Amino acid sequence: MGKEVKVLGAWPSPFVMRPRIALHLKSIEYDFIEETMQPKSELLLKSNPVHKKIPVLLHNDKPVCESLIIVQYIDEAFSSGPSILPSDPYDRAIQRFWAAYIDDKEL
Repeated sequence: MGKEVKVLGAWPSPFVMRPRIALHLKSIEYDFIEETMQPKSELLLKSNPVHKKIPVLLHNDKPVCESLIIVQYIDEAFSSGPSILPSDPYDRAIQRFWAAYIDDKEL
């Protein structure tokens, strides 16, 4: 039986590294499934049918897409390890702002 957590992604992507680092900080074991962008796998197309992009986190075969949302999900779904995001709502909003700002600058 495989692990309950899987990450679909490509190794050099900074967007894929975020969830992998978050899982490492929480000491969560996971399977990394290397994706090729051409052709895209059926699993990727089924897991992220709208954007068809990586990363995708599969937790008990339920997909979570977009790296910032995945990190927030990991922080909330797994209580093991340190908290990744601040507990104060204002501080969380500031962290989300800077993460989105950096994402927008990379494009």
